[in-house]
Amino acid sequence: MLHILFLCTGNTCRSPMAKAIYAEKSLEYGINSIFSSAALGFCEGQSVSPNAVTVCKEIGIDISGHKSRIIRQRDINITDVFVCMTEEHAEILVTMLNIPKNKIYILSGGVPDPYGSDLETYRECRKNIEKGIDDFCKIVRGMLDNKTLEVSDDDKPYNK
Repeated sequence: MLHILFLCTGNTCRSPMAKAIYAEKSLEYGINSIFSSAALGFCEGQSVSPNAVTVCKEIGIDISGHKSRIIRQRDINITDVFVCMTEEHAEILVTMLNIPKNKIYILSGGVPDPYGSDLETYRECRKNIEKGIDDFCKIVRGMLDNKTLEVSDDDKPYNK
C-alpha cells in the first residue's frame, strides 16, 4: 500500500488542506493509499488556521478538528512519497533527513504559505492546492498502474 505524507512548515494551513483535498480526490481516481500530514517545524497540537477551515468549508471539506504534528521517524520509515509545499521543504528532506529525491514531489511546483494572510489569499492557496492535488492524483494513479513507488523525473520530483 502506498504511504503519502503531505508536509509544510507548521501543519496548520497547507498540508492539512492538501491532505483533506487528496482524501476527496483520491476516491475519484480510485486510489487506495494511506496518507497523513505533518510539519517540518514548530510545535505539536496547534489548531488549524481559521481561514484554512473557512476556505475548505467552501468546498464541503471540514478540517476544523485537525491538530498540528511534527514529522516523526516512523513517518520517514514508512512514507513512499513526501509531498512538499515548497522547494525549501524538499531541501530539508534531502539534506537533513536523507530522503531520496525520487520520493519527493513538490505540489504545484510550490505553494506559498498563506499563514496570517486574509481570506482571499487562503482561497488562492486552496485553489493552487486543488489543482496540484488533481495533477498529483494522476501521477499516483500512474505509479500504482505501473507498480512503482517512485516519482519519475517527468513528474516534477525534487531534482536539484
